[in-house]
Amino acid sequence: MRAILAQAFWELSLSELPVSEVLPELLAALAQSTQVLLAAPTGAGKSTWLPLQLLQHAKLPGRIIMLEPRRLAARNVAQRLAELLGEQPGATVGYRMRGENCCGANTRLEVVTEGILTRMLQRDPMLEGVSLVILDEFHERSLQADLALALLLDVQQGLRDDLKILLMSATLDNQRLRQLLPDAPFVVSEGRSFPVTRRYASLNSQQRFEEAVAREVAQLLREEPGSLLLFLPGVAEIERVKRELEARVGEEVDLSPLYGALSLDAQRRAILPSPAGRRKVVLATNIAETSLTIEGIRLVVDSALERSAQFDVRSGVTRLQTQRISQASMTQRAGRAGRLEPGICLHLLPQEQALRAAAQSEPEILNSDLTSLQIDLLQWGCREAAQLSWLDAPPPRNLRAACARLTQLGALENHQLNARGRKMAALGSDPRLSAILVAAGQNNDAIASAALLVAILEDPPRSGSVDLRDALNHPQSHWQRRARQWQKRLNASGGRINPDLFPQLLAAGFADRLAQRRGDSARYQLANGIGAMLNEQDGLSRYEWLIAPTLLQGASSADARMLLALPVEIDALRQQCPTLVEQRTDVEWDEEKGTLRAWKRELIGALVLKAQPQARPDAEILHPAMLRWIREKGLSVLGWKADAEQLRLRVQCAAQWLPQEAWPQLDDDSLLESLESWLLPEMSAVRDLKGLQSINLVSALLHLLTWSQRQRLDSVLPTHYTVPTGSRLPIRYDAEKPPALAVRIQEMFGEAQNPAVAEGRVPLVLELLSPAHRPLQITRDLAAFWRGAYPEVQKEMKGRYPKHPWPDDPANALPTRRTKKFSS
Repeated sequence: MRAILAQAFWELSLSELPVSEVLPELLAALAQSTQVLLAAPTGAGKSTWLPLQLLQHAKLPGRIIMLEPRRLAARNVAQRLAELLGEQPGATVGYRMRGENCCGANTRLEVVTEGILTRMLQRDPMLEGVSLVILDEFHERSLQADLALALLLDVQQGLRDDLKILLMSATLDNQRLRQLLPDAPFVVSEGRSFPVTRRYASLNSQQRFEEAVAREVAQLLREEPGSLLLFLPGVAEIERVKRELEARVGEEVDLSPLYGALSLDAQRRAILPSPAGRRKVVLATNIAETSLTIEGIRLVVDSALERSAQFDVRSGVTRLQTQRISQASMTQRAGRAGRLEPGICLHLLPQEQALRAAAQSEPEILNSDLTSLQIDLLQWGCREAAQLSWLDAPPPRNLRAACARLTQLGALENHQLNARGRKMAALGSDPRLSAILVAAGQNNDAIASAALLVAILEDPPRSGSVDLRDALNHPQSHWQRRARQWQKRLNASGGRINPDLFPQLLAAGFADRLAQRRGDSARYQLANGIGAMLNEQDGLSRYEWLIAPTLLQGASSADARMLLALPVEIDALRQQCPTLVEQRTDVEWDEEKGTLRAWKRELIGALVLKAQPQARPDAEILHPAMLRWIREKGLSVLGWKADAEQLRLRVQCAAQWLPQEAWPQLDDDSLLESLESWLLPEMSAVRDLKGLQSINLVSALLHLLTWSQRQRLDSVLPTHYTVPTGSRLPIRYDAEKPPALAVRIQEMFGEAQNPAVAEGRVPLVLELLSPAHRPLQITRDLAAFWRGAYPEVQKEMKGRYPKHPWPDDPANALPTRRTKKFSS
């Protein structure tokens, strides 16, 4: 029976689905190559038809793994594929996502969500029994998809040269992928199932956003038949526009929100077809851009906006910002209107603005918290991200922040995972949450408490009370179900929830989020140094100490907003977690006395528990405190002079012009990070600010260069240039401009060619001066100046400076520092 259904589906699809036209080409590409790119428009059938054809016709001996970025899409795609075979998910086709495994012994096609594929690779780098991995909707460039591709390429290169990778999307960044995968065949499926007319309209600037959007939607519904999909940047906009539409559309129109925080049942209701005689408006975030067939949609209204998460490395908090989507996303959104019949897409921006939008969305890897990525890399055996092949390399600054976070969580020693770190990595959750689970140890009550805490933080309540105790005391059924799964993973059962353990368990993963109230307000100072706040009316604001595991950095406020927080008794927490408290000596500027003053402090991060002044601390205590103070205040507190500034610039120029040498980085961030290497050796006699500012910074910076580098720097980027008269004049280096030499024109007589540095690669800018040291001419081509502009200068200067020589052939004349009567 199954074979009959599959054959019927195969024959029907050949005539109806655009991707069927390129199936022979794709099968040939997979037979010949281990890496294949497929660009297929929305609605072409690449997610809900093609995998079955590959399973049936690609002659693959093993299973197929298909990565779908979103949970709802993964479940729906698996359901659709199974239905086409006349089966339920878990037979030939199954799916796996966090906390849910619907695969069986006979499953040959597994649809998995992000993170699941990474964990599969970590457990079994060989991917035994897998022949093909499909990365669907790759244009989204999620962090986990980029990591999965990097790991899969590593597996191909070192372990499985037979493993095949297929990247699929409607809008692939072909140029970047061609650079990374130069030998991969590129298969293109032309055309949509049905044409989509794309329109553009400007929103009325005199109206509120939700009012203007609702007006355009209602107008389109009046003009055109069919159901409508409306793309909005976030949940707040969805709720506001929904309220506006309720007063503008008829009773036959159902309004259905669709976003990731909704339950799966609510999401399913949004994508089901409307009852006969009714229409619907689905108000969605970009969750509806890909892989979901929302039944009956003929019309799309695109706000052209999305909510993007931007990770702040300094604070460790994610900021949500609303931004214009890329042209690729606009194409994806428009394609939702042409799945079942000809459709219309209305973009709510002028067409010229749409054409100026970025071609592709910015990869998530460039703006994300990379702590999970870093622990995955270390578990994989990569101490350096550069060991893998990336479409976009992870930013080094974000990776350094990730290592600092893992160190704070107790997972690293000597830049490698220690025993605790390996346990955290094996759990496969967010490192902060894994730290909570590992901190529970072998105690069943602690494991039960940690499991419930992690279950709630994995899927936190989106509204309601900020007080975490409310969720812990009245856990929802899906949290309890997930907590039991964690207990099973940790080989524990029968434990009881102990509320007294929650603060110390939270501190294991979120010590930097410990918060102390500022005065009597609802504003708090966090241990990581940033501010956070509650609503003034929130009952939690009466507590002096909180720990806030869930924060959101708003676009308009300097303080982060606490989304979940738990009251803490600080003295009890100190006893339970003594390693939280650090004994440290700090120095700070005393405004009254005009000097540095030393303090001995007990701290948790930036929060001071106790402070005592120190008279004359020893150098081994004072000097590290001074370095911390410099890092806080910046390099400007040091006594910078022109020669030290020029040395920094020369090394920076050397790195640019002579990149084959391993020159040290001397930008502010790098110097602040390496103070112990270059400044500390010069601080032996320093006791105060005056001594600190008297340090010879040229001598200090030279600690960062090897002897051969110093010799090389003086040779190829000298500090001075000797002009024909023998004068040794300073070269002025600049970070953004070519190096310059100011010299009187008479001292350059006899010099036929323009002087240069960096082994002749970079000509000096000659600032030729009059005898009175006033500018005459600027040139980087002295020979051209002698031939061209010099006669005009000569004519003018002869009358103004008659006692100075102005020869007709300056390139061959004798240079001089003197007037005519003293010249030989």
